[in-house]
Amino acid sequence: MKYFIQFVAMALLVGSCNQPENQKNAQQDSTSNKPSVAVPVFNEDSAYESARVQLAFGPRVPNTPAHEKCAAYLIGKLKAFTPDVVVQKGKIQAFDGTRLNFQNIIASWKPETPNRILLCAHWDSRPWADHDPDPKNRTKPVDAANDGASGVSVLLEVARQLSLAKPAVGVDIILFDAEDYGPPEDLKMAHSDQYWGQGAQYWATNPHKAGYTARYGILLDMVGAKNATFLMEGVSMEYASDIVKSVWSTANRIGYSSYFLFEQGGYITDDHIPINRILNIPTIDLIHLTKASETGFYPYWHTTGDTFDKLDKSTLKVVGQTLLTVIFEEK
Repeated sequence: MKYFIQFVAMALLVGSCNQPENQKNAQQDSTSNKPSVAVPVFNEDSAYESARVQLAFGPRVPNTPAHEKCAAYLIGKLKAFTPDVVVQKGKIQAFDGTRLNFQNIIASWKPETPNRILLCAHWDSRPWADHDPDPKNRTKPVDAANDGASGVSVLLEVARQLSLAKPAVGVDIILFDAEDYGPPEDLKMAHSDQYWGQGAQYWATNPHKAGYTARYGILLDMVGAKNATFLMEGVSMEYASDIVKSVWSTANRIGYSSYFLFEQGGYITDDHIPINRILNIPTIDLIHLTKASETGFYPYWHTTGDTFDKLDKSTLKVVGQTLLTVIFEEK
């Protein structure tokens, strides 16, 4: 999940509105000498359709039929793109004592290659819309179009492209479960890290392969809303600032400067934290952040309004094309 974003007043680690133009240009041009390689074209229509299918199952809350059906769909899709698919199944305990059936879904390309990149997103949805403006809706589950399905949809299209063209590096895609079953906002424990991102916590302590490592990881979260802005998230800058700057520079270089802003964002509790802290894989959170809302997130975050109509093909394209460029330009 992601919880409480803090925008900090600080001398930014990267470019800000007041940074000298020559410094900003140097950051944004830092990948301009990348080798000329054939980068696949991301198909936003394909990603958009996979989001539609996920939402058609209903909210993907653990221990529900919709959750089981969506898991089968995701596993089947990934198996169509690679024979190397592992499903981690188990039970974990939620904040209220509920035993949650979870499934982390892991797909790999070139599994024999030690030079690897990790891509991930969460596929479950929040069981209650505790930030809904209407109190009557706060016990209802969330469709989670942007907060869940968008990142998964981008990664499914990346997976399809990986089945058609082979990058120089090995790639692992992990769809984490039980990310968004954290305590409701009105509980005192709501901001505790312990009960958020439990699928990622489990995987980080029990990797699908003994001794698993990767050069770096990229987590996608809320990457499908119209006119999304991606700020440089605080935990990502703490553990993997070079990766943040490289990805942002790539996005700027290929024409997406209005989405990927060289501005510091807040510190987010999300699936990248256990990957950084337990496995020591420098992992960044590519997440829609804004200084224009009270929460710091997309306006429909954890509300019943996070529905399919809020997704935008252009944003899916921006994120997906950036990822493909990063992957295929790696040596």
